[in-house]
Amino acid sequence: MKKIYSLVFALFLAITTFAQKSPEEFLGYKMGDRFTPHHRVVDYFEHLAATLPNVKLVYYGESYENRPLFIAIVSTPENINNLENIRMDNLKRTGMVEGTPTTKVALNWMQYNVHGNEAVATEAAMTTFWQIADPSNSQSKEWLQNQVLVIDPCANPDGKERYTVWYNQKQNARLQPDPQSMEHFEPWPGGRPNHYMIDLNRDWAWQTQKETVQRIELYHQWMPHLFVDYHEQGIDSPFYFAPAAKPLHEQLSPFQLEFQTLYGKNTAAKFDEQGWFYFTKERFDLLYPAYGDTWPTYNGAIGMTIEKGGSGRAGLGMLNALGDTVTLKERIEHQHVAGISAVEVTAQNAAKLADEFANYFKSNSSSPRAKYKSFVIKGDQNPERVHALLELLDKNKIQYGFAGNRSGLKGLDYSSGKTATFSTTDKDIIVNAYQPKSVLTQVLFEPEATLQDSITYDITSWALPYSYGVQAYALENRLDAAKKYEKTAFNANTVNGKPLAYLAPWNATKHPQFLAALLNDKIRVRFAEYAFELEGKSYPSGTLIIHRNGNQYVSDYDQKVVNAANKFEITLNPTNSAYVDKGKDFGSSDVKAIVAPKVALLGGHAVSSLNFGELWYFFEQELDYPISILDADNLARFDLTKYNVILMPSSRGGAISENNLKKVLEWVKAGGKLIAFENALNTFADKEGFDLSRYDTEEEKKAAEKEQKEIQNVERLEPYQERERMGISTTAAGAIYELKIDESHPLGFGLGGKFYTLKNNGSRYSYLDRGVNVGIIPNNEAYRFGYIGIKIKPKMAQSMVYGVENQGRGQIVYMADNPMFRSFWESGKLLISNAIFFVGQ
Repeated sequence: MKKIYSLVFALFLAITTFAQKSPEEFLGYKMGDRFTPHHRVVDYFEHLAATLPNVKLVYYGESYENRPLFIAIVSTPENINNLENIRMDNLKRTGMVEGTPTTKVALNWMQYNVHGNEAVATEAAMTTFWQIADPSNSQSKEWLQNQVLVIDPCANPDGKERYTVWYNQKQNARLQPDPQSMEHFEPWPGGRPNHYMIDLNRDWAWQTQKETVQRIELYHQWMPHLFVDYHEQGIDSPFYFAPAAKPLHEQLSPFQLEFQTLYGKNTAAKFDEQGWFYFTKERFDLLYPAYGDTWPTYNGAIGMTIEKGGSGRAGLGMLNALGDTVTLKERIEHQHVAGISAVEVTAQNAAKLADEFANYFKSNSSSPRAKYKSFVIKGDQNPERVHALLELLDKNKIQYGFAGNRSGLKGLDYSSGKTATFSTTDKDIIVNAYQPKSVLTQVLFEPEATLQDSITYDITSWALPYSYGVQAYALENRLDAAKKYEKTAFNANTVNGKPLAYLAPWNATKHPQFLAALLNDKIRVRFAEYAFELEGKSYPSGTLIIHRNGNQYVSDYDQKVVNAANKFEITLNPTNSAYVDKGKDFGSSDVKAIVAPKVALLGGHAVSSLNFGELWYFFEQELDYPISILDADNLARFDLTKYNVILMPSSRGGAISENNLKKVLEWVKAGGKLIAFENALNTFADKEGFDLSRYDTEEEKKAAEKEQKEIQNVERLEPYQERERMGISTTAAGAIYELKIDESHPLGFGLGGKFYTLKNNGSRYSYLDRGVNVGIIPNNEAYRFGYIGIKIKPKMAQSMVYGVENQGRGQIVYMADNPMFRSFWESGKLLISNAIFFVGQ
């Protein structure tokens, strides 16, 4: 019997110690010979978890295309057996969990392939994880004594698979580095974004996407000390690693900056040994809060970006500008070495990482460093928008409470951009920085980030009160909540008799969601073009009127209306009279019936995949309303009469050919509605037959052209190294303007007469002559915060940002700015909904 037990034990050892395989042994090819499909990546990590006692997989969700999301964890067997205690000890350091830590193990999280077509990352993840997990590697055993390594091998499996499947179909049998070969031209929309064409690397703070929500929920269970995000850049750039470039947010701690330098020097030494080129302290800054390096940094980690030259065009190998072939094998090796360096430096500084992490939360929560330390959100002016903002704070684990009745408070009024005195009520919300999420709170609410350098990698202003369109104040002193926040229970609507009509509000995103649900159920809905009073209550323009007349043949009509309202927590006001006290009666021609729009969205090679994705996501995941997707290149084949709304996302020049544009315009004049966004306006600006112009007069046009030539002459004489800085003088990078909204026009319904637009381009359009200027920049005082070039800022006054032009029986809706940028500019979703459902009815 002993012999049997000994044999079984020996067999067990053989399975657990010697059966594990390297990526090459498991996959059957050398790393760099091809791109590995996602399901095989999953298989490999499951193999390691099944054969190594010190490896653990945690599945944390799935993508929109139902691919698994998971992390792989490796450490010493002792640490793995004590993993839950190590995890909880780390949460104690943040103050999010009470208690005193008894362990001091560093948590190193490395994320790969958040951009799907930067597909070297997943190959490098398998290579790096195997080297660290390999039982025969004595060096890694030493590194893991005081470190838990977490690897997310593919943060964007849908984007990666889109790229991998395409490339594996198009690649040549022999290595073909010719940049003109088909395999080096990835088709639209590319593998960079996720299923809905959203850039997941810019979604961390906003959490609009399923993958991000699930990942951050897991992140909050660990709160790592180091977070390394692996990317690729253009093939002619060699390799980038920390330290990061300026601007560096003022909230970065001295140790966060110190560790970046430690890592940079350690990695540089390894690259120098191999004679590899690299650069640091350039291009990639630490400012915008929704990146995979900045959001972890604002949560106490040392966040770092890694960028290897190559990206989707490089494929298995491509010639760079010097005529050298940059191969996938080389790219894997370089990212692998950068990963090993992170593991090594973490091991060398494990105790200090844990101590400084604890100090980060202790010092910031007791003494916040930024100018504004408390924020008051007025809760009674638009509670639906406030609740949406609070939901985002919940996702980010930011604490808040009720303000109570206070007077004589002084703070920055976001709406005016100036200091003001105000009072609070028991409906108002207080968020202050005296909490574990101190830094993130201050960053998300700061009106404008301090810039050490005006050349930035992304937008410079994102304050939540602007993006959600709520009234708020920023205070320089501490203001604590009067009592804990408790959401008021929604008083559900009930079916009570058969009222003549149900009235519903229109001022937040949930209201078009409610409307879409009714239209999907074939319920007819009207809206009031004019404000009215009925039975002692006032109703603004845009109020939804769900009248029994026209819905009498809908089965369970009342229950369907009530159920839809309860789903979105919308209080209905039933009435048995269509006779109003003031305004227009419900039978008036100014109470418009909403014809359920049949909507098409244009896509194609010249269309911005990101703007396309924002609109696609909005319809499918937020409105839950049907939308057809049309290839802009093939419009000649399609019967456009099937649609009454066409969305034209931002695009490069020529998104629609001349013949196709003629067809679309004929459709508009026959009664269609075309909604054009950002650069798509170039299709119409300054063209004969359209009211859209960049200039108020012909003299102004000539003067602008003359000025442009003078600027070009000056730029020619500028030192070469200053030309980039000169170039940004005519651009905008997230400048916030308060627009004056014509709330009497359907495009302006529910916005309260103003809208905060996020300007990310230097385009300026004069007021429409024949059309309606719904959203305008009336003067230079409308500017609030964020970077805008010195040469265009003075010219933004008296310009149109959102407008409507009639063409025949139809309309073109002009949207010079993107109203719901990256799906996080929440208040803009109502503006787009107005364009879709109200304009032209």
